Amino acid sequence: MDHVDFTTTDDLEDALEFIGQERPIAAIELAVGIERQGYNIFALGPSGTGKHTVVRHFVERRAAAESPPDDWCYVNDFDKASVPRALRLPRGLGRELKADMKRLVEELRSGLSSAFESEEYTTRRRVLEEEFQERQQESLSELQERAKERGVAMLTTPTGLAFAPLKEGEVVSPEEFQKLPDDEQKRIKAEVESLQEQLRKVLLQMPRWKREYNSRLRELNRDVSALVVNDLMDDLLAKYKELPDVVDYLAAVQRSVADHLDDFLEVDAQKPGEGAATTGPPLPEAFQHSPALRRYQVNVLVDSGDAGGAPVIHESNPSYLNLVGRVEQMSMMGALITDFMLIKPGVLHRANGGYLILDALKVLSSPYAWEGLKRALQFRQVRIESPVQMMSLTSTVSLEPEPIPLDVKVILMGDRRLYYMLAEADPDFNELFKIAADFDDELVRDDETTRQYARLIAAIVGREGLLPLDRSAVCRVVEHGARLAGDSERVTARMRSVVDLLEESDHWARKEGAQLVGAEHVQRAIDAQIYRSDRVRSRLQEEMLRETVLIDT
Repeated sequence: MDHVDFTTTDDLEDALEFIGQERPIAAIELAVGIERQGYNIFALGPSGTGKHTVVRHFVERRAAAESPPDDWCYVNDFDKASVPRALRLPRGLGRELKADMKRLVEELRSGLSSAFESEEYTTRRRVLEEEFQERQQESLSELQERAKERGVAMLTTPTGLAFAPLKEGEVVSPEEFQKLPDDEQKRIKAEVESLQEQLRKVLLQMPRWKREYNSRLRELNRDVSALVVNDLMDDLLAKYKELPDVVDYLAAVQRSVADHLDDFLEVDAQKPGEGAATTGPPLPEAFQHSPALRRYQVNVLVDSGDAGGAPVIHESNPSYLNLVGRVEQMSMMGALITDFMLIKPGVLHRANGGYLILDALKVLSSPYAWEGLKRALQFRQVRIESPVQMMSLTSTVSLEPEPIPLDVKVILMGDRRLYYMLAEADPDFNELFKIAADFDDELVRDDETTRQYARLIAAIVGREGLLPLDRSAVCRVVEHGARLAGDSERVTARMRSVVDLLEESDHWARKEGAQLVGAEHVQRAIDAQIYRSDRVRSRLQEEMLRETVLIDT
């Protein structure tokens, strides 16, 4: 340490939280610089060598210089509701589209209600109704007059219209009818049969007239609603005119509104959450409104509006559903229901356009997670489906959201044994993780490494809020690093062990009321570590002294 001039670690300039490791650093820089499929990274090496620190440092530095990714939203597919549409928007526009659609529905409800309550609409609809009723009445009146001319009355009965003979303007009872001459009875029966046939023809025309009336009424409703809808939609179409997918979606919304006007014309709209018996936690916002509002809402899956660069995500629980996302369900009136607003993103969605750091052992330990990750990387898309759907164990009706294109750099972290096991057992592994960042657990003990080691110790002391180390303490830590490496010309790169030693040395120094950590405190911490793990060696020495165990040399 003679070539390092300092009294305490306070005199040393902080270093990065890692030293050496040029080989894995070069591998990481190569992988993040190649934007081609399969150039994902497996960072391998013993635990405590700083794999996570090194990876995050270089990945975050790269990500900060990259552009934030686009927003992703799921919206309703009005033609096939079971397959929600995925919309890609420039960052920040996802939340805007969500707010715009919410405001659109509120304005449509208000505007359409006013339009259909206006005097002009009421008058035009009344004219249509009167024309339809007059047409029916005229046909029946004409038939009634013809019947009267033939001495037959057309009566309205509980079962419908019927005919009966007349005599001097009065309906003839069945008894009186039987007293009439046979020729007269035959004539009347023939007249009634003829009139019934004419009535049947009139009644057969009424459904057609009703359809014509309904068609004209729908046309009137479309004309009236178009004035409101087009005015509101024109502003949105102009705002998103550079986004063809959004324009297509808005056009579908426009058609759907015209087909579901009744949803906007509820006079006594339910209050949020009213009229729906639920169990469990409170309903999410998507289910606190009428179906009309839910149908036109926007589910912002990924919002990059506040991002300052490409995302860097470290997932500590890489289960299958946490990776690819899920479609949640809500218990309502004893049944499980869902829709596109209950689609939740996975870390592959949140890391899309950036970097995803995962613990390889945790991925392999979680059912279906490894297969789900491989499938996403192979096909370069994230498809949200349950493990049951993925394995095709059953065939059930559920949501099948459109897959989202995937552009992510995945960094797996694990030990060497796990890396070689995967390379041997899984033929897809080497195709998907072409770059191995191999971290060394030892460093060459030269002057430069010793200087960097001392600076790293100073950085750890400052970061952890420990007492400063004097020169002798730093020398003792470096010597212990060489002992851990088992080579006087090398030092350990397992910085976790060094951090533990520094924290324990700080404990003994504080216990003595010292202001600095000295070599004696470091030695005491080393002795305590040896003592805690020395039971087997002590027991073996005891057995040798008692000659229970004999060694033949």
